[in-house]
Amino acid sequence: MAQVKPMRADARRNYERLLKAAAAAFAEHGEQASLDDIARRAGVGSGTLYRHFPTRQALLEAVYVDAVEALGNRADEIAGELPPGEALAEWLFEVCVGTIEVRGLKSLLGSAVTDGSNAALTACATHMKGAAERLVVAAQRDGALRADVEPIDVLRLAHGVSSASELANGGSEHLRRYLSFLTEGLRPAAG
Repeated sequence: MAQVKPMRADARRNYERLLKAAAAAFAEHGEQASLDDIARRAGVGSGTLYRHFPTRQALLEAVYVDAVEALGNRADEIAGELPPGEALAEWLFEVCVGTIEVRGLKSLLGSAVTDGSNAALTACATHMKGAAERLVVAAQRDGALRADVEPIDVLRLAHGVSSASELANGGSEHLRRYLSFLTEGLRPAAG
């Protein structure tokens, strides 16, 4: 196993400045914020940015990893508070709210809903898929969710619900309404 070499103090400072500048730029301009502008805001050259973050996706993940982990952890908290079907619906609501309120997060979570055939999954995508899987399996065991629903299905559908809500001005009342349409359709047919 290769040892990870600790970052020099100046490299660590540059890394932290880049994260702070990127968070501000993504909040202002969304995930398509200029990477050159982010480097300028951080007081470093573009080469330094790319040394730390070779892709826009890598920078997004570094900026939002804590938010994604918090969403994943909320799945377990909610599962301890609500019945499985309700827990899944509530978690999907929180995921949708997060993707609308935190500009740039939707793009990052989009990586969790791709088929993953072209690249290795990011840590954020893996975290979200694991949370969805735990909730989906519990809801299926409880009879609150159709047996043919896959965790990736609910993540993709939640991503779509976020997009639909943004088209309707992004209010949480639209999210609840659209998610109710979704969750009704995911329930098993009455026998």
